[in-house]
Amino acid sequence: MANIDLHKVSVEFPVYNVHARSIKKQFLRFATGGAVVKDKNERSHVVVNALKDISLSLKDGDRVGLIGHNGSGKSTLLRLLARIYEPSSGHLRIDGSVSPMLNISYGIEGEFTGHENINVRGTVLGLTRQQIKEKTAEIAEFSGLGDYLSMPIRTYSNGMFVRLAFAISTSIRPDILLVDEVFGAGDADFMERAKKKMISLLQQSSIVVLATHSDALITEFCNKVLLLEGGRIKYFGDVKEALALYHQKR
Repeated sequence: MANIDLHKVSVEFPVYNVHARSIKKQFLRFATGGAVVKDKNERSHVVVNALKDISLSLKDGDRVGLIGHNGSGKSTLLRLLARIYEPSSGHLRIDGSVSPMLNISYGIEGEFTGHENINVRGTVLGLTRQQIKEKTAEIAEFSGLGDYLSMPIRTYSNGMFVRLAFAISTSIRPDILLVDEVFGAGDADFMERAKKKMISLLQQSSIVVLATHSDALITEFCNKVLLLEGGRIKYFGDVKEALALYHQKR
């Protein structure tokens, strides 16, 4: 059974070579909450506190909408859960396989054919060669690209590219699904099929964390909401209450 536990987790990014009187330093401190500290050579640098003392437990059945203003820490949290980032402090425990849909185009190479990209992107998603082979027909059918799968990706239109990338990314069956704004590209027919595919994927996943600016998606897919503000948890719980609190602050 999938579980996610964070205890007082913080993620910090040092930014060096920022002069004491620079506009850049002042902006970073204002926008991210980074504190100005001194290194051993007495040169100022900014520490961006992207996440601060995050304590959170997610269990089987949780469908969490992740909301907050730009710079609140949403992307950092998703990348932390995807193991792209490691905590600067605190403890993180994840039980279950994690599939991040943070950038569906990641791993897609323009000079490779559609079929070759199915293999490459499938490998990036953690699928074995046998699993990729078993899923290729399903991916090809959903993409609807037919003979174009034998053509280099650079010959595709943007819509064709999105259809293939989405078809590959949603071929996974994860315990924990991390999603970052996957809706918003493609024609109306594809978007309807994509929505149905995502609903199926969400239902099959044990835990879902969905970052989106769409209240409609949050209301439709999520049973909890995590509101971040300045890298900290502002609220975690009821969907309606969280959205009301979020919009009250805007």
